[in-house]
Amino acid sequence: MTKLSCRSTCRGSRATVSCVCLALLIGMSSRAENWPQWRGPEFNGSTTEKGLPAQWSKTENVAWVAPLPGYSGATPAVWEDSVFVSNPDEQKNLLLICLDRRTGKVRWQKVVGVGNREKGRNNMASPSPVTDGKRVFSLFATGDLAAFDFAGKELWKRDLAKEYGSFVINWIYGSSPMLYGGKLYVQVLQRGPHPDSSAQPSDKPEHESFLLCLDPQTGKNLWRHVRPTDAVDESQEAYSTPIPDAGKQGTEILVAGGDYVTAHSPDTGAELWRCGGLDVRHEHSWRIVPSPVVADGMIIACGPKRDPVLGIKAGGSGLVTATNIAWEFKEFPSDCTTPLFYRQKLFVLDGDRQMMTCLEPQTGAKAWQGNLGVREIFRASPTGADGKIFCVSEDGTVVVLDAGNEFKVLSTIHVGESPVRASIAVAHGELFIRTAQNLYCVGKTGHSEP
Repeated sequence: MTKLSCRSTCRGSRATVSCVCLALLIGMSSRAENWPQWRGPEFNGSTTEKGLPAQWSKTENVAWVAPLPGYSGATPAVWEDSVFVSNPDEQKNLLLICLDRRTGKVRWQKVVGVGNREKGRNNMASPSPVTDGKRVFSLFATGDLAAFDFAGKELWKRDLAKEYGSFVINWIYGSSPMLYGGKLYVQVLQRGPHPDSSAQPSDKPEHESFLLCLDPQTGKNLWRHVRPTDAVDESQEAYSTPIPDAGKQGTEILVAGGDYVTAHSPDTGAELWRCGGLDVRHEHSWRIVPSPVVADGMIIACGPKRDPVLGIKAGGSGLVTATNIAWEFKEFPSDCTTPLFYRQKLFVLDGDRQMMTCLEPQTGAKAWQGNLGVREIFRASPTGADGKIFCVSEDGTVVVLDAGNEFKVLSTIHVGESPVRASIAVAHGELFIRTAQNLYCVGKTGHSEP
């Protein structure tokens, strides 16, 4: 019901007001949700979107397929009828592309940086774009960071590598920027000198790990906090993304890497507390990949290379390792995929062994566990929506699970076009699945209007 039709059918001023209010409430309750950044609108991999298909193919329930100029592990960002994707092209340009969500047609594309290269499973276009509905921000491993309006006009640009030194990360920088509370955060956790390592001591700024906070309107620094660690060599590095925690203790920005989870003031960047225990074997080459997750007042952090998943009580000051670790999950931990918090449950995907475990966030108690049924590696993080969990393997196989009280596979769909490492984004009743070749828009009825 629209406001206009309501006014035309109601009689009397009170009836008109009541009808208009009812129409607005209906519109608000059915309003579709956007997917503004890597882990979605709630920073935990979930969304309130409904009406999503549990079954599709390359042709069934597909609204459109948009060819992409190159592979990237970056997850799309979606706002209303705009879809943003980061890409390299054959000329090694690093692009931000805007697609029309209704048609999949390219509206515009901009070169943000140059010099793509690959190493292992990564390239220079892994960070996901983020948007606040007015601007879109794109970061690449070259250090190139730029802001555009929705018409494709460049608003500002910075070269973080020129300012602070090239990112020193073994498998190429992959952290995504994060928007929260009107601020833009960029995390750089990299290898630097340490008294106990073989690296030569140096005071060069390019060796510092730091958390950077910018004004989204101007791109200027609000603050930059250097983040120390006693980790050594590659274990200083991380591919995680900062996550906000608006808890009882006040808003904190969480960072996982360098063997610790740290909490920072959003106003100054000052470290409020830190919790260790992420690298229990103290291996020099074990980096952190999954981002932290906030789940019912608990902070979930994954150790590297089959070290446990930790449930950490929020809050405190200084070093809280001995007091704040509430539980550990060792059976099928996650080395690369960030856990999903959805419908008050925590879902941990062991992407190497294809095992999904549902845990109770406060205690770590296991509710259920099951194998996804495909012998493929999963590097993309799971997405929760419409009572379902969507997982996609590197080979391009999507496994849809029921997010209920027991393990249940609803469907298995082979899309192919590997390697597939971007997580599935969900917005406006549609799934956005990125392969090495295409971006698929999947919806139960083919397409939903904005």
